[in-house]
Amino acid sequence: MDRIAALVSGGVDSSVMLHILAGKGLSPDIFYIRISMEDELGQLDDCSFREDLELVMQLAKKYNCRFEIADLHHDYWQTVVRYTIDTVKSGKTPNPDILCNRIIKFGLFDERYGKDYKWLATGHYANTLVLNDEIFLATARDKKKDQTYFLSGLTAEQIARIMFPIGFLTKPEVRKIARDEKLPSASRPDSQGICFLGKINYQQFLLRYLGTKEGDIVEAETGKIWGKHKGYWFYTIGQRHGLGLGQGPWYVSAKNTEENIIFITKGLNSQSLKENTVYLEDFHFINHNLSGFDLENIKFKIRHTPEFTAGKLSVEGSKVKIESEKAIIGLAPGQYGAVYDKDEKVCLGAGVIEWR
Repeated sequence: MDRIAALVSGGVDSSVMLHILAGKGLSPDIFYIRISMEDELGQLDDCSFREDLELVMQLAKKYNCRFEIADLHHDYWQTVVRYTIDTVKSGKTPNPDILCNRIIKFGLFDERYGKDYKWLATGHYANTLVLNDEIFLATARDKKKDQTYFLSGLTAEQIARIMFPIGFLTKPEVRKIARDEKLPSASRPDSQGICFLGKINYQQFLLRYLGTKEGDIVEAETGKIWGKHKGYWFYTIGQRHGLGLGQGPWYVSAKNTEENIIFITKGLNSQSLKENTVYLEDFHFINHNLSGFDLENIKFKIRHTPEFTAGKLSVEGSKVKIESEKAIIGLAPGQYGAVYDKDEKVCLGAGVIEWR
């Protein structure tokens, strides 16, 4: 029988994933990827590692599976966390979850722990689809929970080895299974925040590593100073909340990192917030054979949302240009853009939104 490594976090999704595998007569080895904030954040550490560990051990006992902790703590800090800090310092918006999946969860884990396994099973809301003798990353049945955006940085070789047992379920169905089977994570809330940082607040994370530096909040159209901020790194393009200003709503429209200025504009109808063209650098198509797809007429996402946007795609070397059918609000350089087929079934690839 082909060996399966099941990546279990202690959350309800991965718990139900394990239950589904067991229901098919499969007995995977369970791995918990150990990446915590204990050494680096001191008193700010609110990582749920011990709670996670207890829940995963209960699952291992319930389904009679071998359990192992995969300690990738140092690697995570040298790659994902360093990337996040450097990207924010440059004024861009990072997406650590995409990098974490590519480098840590389905990269270094596989190299160090997964070589003896044919399959890696995970609790992501996603599916796979076989076309042109290749395995493609396909969207989940639950469009609100679909996580293909976070998996868009993976390669075809990685996708071909991943099992997504809950991809055909909706979140309410997953919760019901967990309740019916009395799984220990049945009522546990979904995790929030940066990949693997547990309950650590993102603003606390930035404060700890970048500190504060007072600067002006300036209206883009008039040059009027409306207030002060504590550092441009706390803000991203399109952000509305956290400005603390009256007479709004106000949105962050641009940042001057050299002078530490946040530019704002009033209302979503402001032209300074809108873009009709998206440029993605370092773009990669996940699969090699795309002959069955219309690569000109596509759908895309510039952040993790249920909605897709239609556009026209053209390839310029390692870059991709997308002409959107409607204006895009809050295009943030550094963030990832994921491209899908026009039927919203297959994730074709992803790249990083570049400065323009």
